[in-house]
Amino acid sequence: MRALRWHGAKDLRLEEIAIPRPGPQEVRIAVAYCGICGSDLHEYESGPHAIPIDLPHTLSGRTAPLTLGHEFCGTVVEVGTGVSHLHIGDRVAVEPEYRCSQCAYCRGGSYNLCTGMGFAGLMGDGGMAEFAVVPSYMLHRLPDGVSLEQAAVLEPAAVALHALRRSALPTGGSCAIFGLGPIGLLLVMLAKLQGASTIVAVDVSTERLEMARQAGASHIIDANSQSADALRQTIASATEGLGVDVSFEAAGLQATFEGALRALRKGGNMVMVGLMPEARLEVFEAVNRELSLVASVGYRHVYEELMGLIETGQFDPISIVTKTVPLAQAISEGFAALLADRSQIKILVTPVDASSCGASDTSDTGVTQPRSQP
Repeated sequence: MRALRWHGAKDLRLEEIAIPRPGPQEVRIAVAYCGICGSDLHEYESGPHAIPIDLPHTLSGRTAPLTLGHEFCGTVVEVGTGVSHLHIGDRVAVEPEYRCSQCAYCRGGSYNLCTGMGFAGLMGDGGMAEFAVVPSYMLHRLPDGVSLEQAAVLEPAAVALHALRRSALPTGGSCAIFGLGPIGLLLVMLAKLQGASTIVAVDVSTERLEMARQAGASHIIDANSQSADALRQTIASATEGLGVDVSFEAAGLQATFEGALRALRKGGNMVMVGLMPEARLEVFEAVNRELSLVASVGYRHVYEELMGLIETGQFDPISIVTKTVPLAQAISEGFAALLADRSQIKILVTPVDASSCGASDTSDTGVTQPRSQP
């Protein structure tokens, strides 16, 4: 089968490898779609960050080279021994977090904090391939009212919903979302659905700001057009001079980290979703204004709720998908496009013929892209 495999920074290779077979409690799926995540871009541009190189991951047992992609879905084509709740032909979404089911966190239900936590597609083989084998506990059977295209966006939607649950956003409350990538835009949609009355969306891309407006933001702010102090005043003016109840930092930048803190009212709550190695914190201001900061990683117990929201027509994550490309063009039309074009939000990769996606016939076969920054 064909698989897009990570060998190193700027070294993705579309390779022919053996079709994987499921072991006990594992399932093989024919992949329908796999989204390209910001984590995938970071690994492509400057990795390894999460991909194991020297020591195998505790639960997957894998080191690089490995198949990228953790936002995927497909159809069951083979089940291993001990799997009784899934059958050949079932359409499934993948919740790609590894879990041991034995540590204190797993036993307490917080499996996203498992001591062996990791993700298929980063710490083990993922979905940018024709087939993928995953533990059966990762799979959710799709209701009839949820399409495979929608299922491909469940993973980032799960990140957003878990972050929203980690927040203290009340019904009718106010929030500000800094960074309008896929997670930020999904946060706008889910905050609106939860009943937030004021949703301030902040970014430097006019295209993404317009998408946020369409997704339900009540106010959009181009951070390029205002100083930090002016931005704070603009948000205060939208909230009776107080600031928002909750802010979400979804970009992983020092500027958005500081902006998200300044946007809060006294006693406000900031949720850190974006990934960054370190941040400077004005502790005096945080203490003096009695702010609370919480972090959010991955997700737990949210897929069923999200599928229900989609099936009942309350939520449609497919609206953030800007392009679908075949596996053969995943590097040039997927990774490179996301790095070069801020209007691209979520690109799905599908292991089908190029003609099905309207893409060119030229295949990517190895290292083709120069260094660049998203």
